[in-house]
Order: sequence, then structure tokens, then C-alpha cells
Amino acid sequence: MTSLHTKDLSIEIGNKQICKNLSLNINGGEIWGVLGCNGVGKTTLLHTLSGLRKAQSGQVLINKKNITELSRKQIAQQLGLLLQQIEDPFPSTVMETILSGRHPHINHWQWENAEDINIARQALQVVEMHNMSDRYVNQLSGGERQRVAIATLLTQQPDIFLLDEPNTHLDLNYQVKLLNVITQHVKQQQGIIIMSLHDINLAYHYCDHILLINENTNILTGKTADVLNEENLHRAYNCKIKKLGDKDKVIYTPYFQ
Repeated sequence: MTSLHTKDLSIEIGNKQICKNLSLNINGGEIWGVLGCNGVGKTTLLHTLSGLRKAQSGQVLINKKNITELSRKQIAQQLGLLLQQIEDPFPSTVMETILSGRHPHINHWQWENAEDINIARQALQVVEMHNMSDRYVNQLSGGERQRVAIATLLTQQPDIFLLDEPNTHLDLNYQVKLLNVITQHVKQQQGIIIMSLHDINLAYHYCDHILLINENTNILTGKTADVLNEENLHRAYNCKIKKLGDKDKVIYTPYFQ
């Protein structure tokens, strides 16, 4: 079964401690939301979980194997990261970009085969970019480029999805539509999603677990219903937040006096 564990993980960037001795047990089928104010370390945490950054101490285990003992190709076969900022240094088409998601599964000096192309075409259909496969990515809007990035990740077919603000540049329609697609797909495959979000309401709706980062390495983890309450959110965001409604109709909103 798919799993991602951390053991006594401590992360530091500059002179700032992001977390200290963080131990997580995340199993297949779980959707985790990472919440916290700007600059608190959400992106740094995701980069460390993906192996892009070295932890100060502790371990990250992917499917029970220490990430430091895996090659980048082995990691990419199991874990995919959606970056918050995407750069395109070389001109490429939408299809060429999405096919790059198959590279972890292709041997050196081999080309994509018919199955790889079919997987990429299916991902294009999911994000509704099938009519733009020949467009160059540097000609796309911000929202279209984000949809291409999501399609690339779906084409990669990892067990674990790390999503850094997946709703960046997306309008409300695609925010809901693509989160529906990704979360349903991952649950069916018994995979894992860990995604940083700014929208508390989306986290409440889509995530069954929450990792709430406060200042001073104070991190709350647990089931969504247990972590997301007015007191915890007030501490994390230094802003009074009101919970309205109940059960499936909950909305969190800033409390204006």
C-alpha cells in the first residue's frame, strides 16, 4: 500500500525553523491539506518531502524506503510534485510538455511509445486542453499553463501527489473541476495527495486530514474536523475566523468587527 512517513523531521531555511521532530504517517487513500499564513514554510515542507531539499535532521520514507536512498528517477516513478512557480526556458508544445511526465517510466535513449502518447492525450482531455496540443506553452494564459502542469502530473502517474497551491491562476470553475478529478482519481488508486492551499473552505471540502503550520514550529495535524476550528485558525492566521453552518455546508470566513 502507498505510504509516506516522516520520522523526527526537522526543517530549517535560513535562520527559520519550519518544523521540529515532525512525525507523520500518511497512508493510501488519504488527502492532506497543508495550511498556514504566507511565509510559514508550506512550500519548503513540500520540497523536503519530495527530496528537493535536504532536511536538517530526520527521515522521509516513501513506500517504506528512505528517500535519500532512492535515485531521482525512482522517486519520480512514485512521487510527483506540482510546483508553485513554473518556468519554461525552452519553447515546447503543450503535448511535448505533457509527455515529459512519462520520462521517469522510459529507459534512457528511448522515445515515448503509443501507450505513453495515449496516456498524455487522456490527461489533455481531463484538463480540457485537447484542442491546444500543438500550441506553445509560452503562448498560454496563466490558467491554461497551470492546467498543462496538472495534466503533466497526471501523465506521470505517481502514487503520491504533492501539490503546491494547485489552484494558482485557475478560475472558480477549474478550481473545483480539477480538484474533483485529482482527488477522485487518487482515492480510486489508493494514492496520496498532500497539497498546500490558501482557501480554508476548499481544504475543508476536499481534505480528510490537515497539517496546520503555525509560527515557532507549532504544527497541528489530524483529521480535518478536529484541526479546523475557530481557535486553531485564529492562532495560525492571526485573524479572527468565523465558522458558519454545519456538516457539509460549513464555510469559514474572516470575522469583521
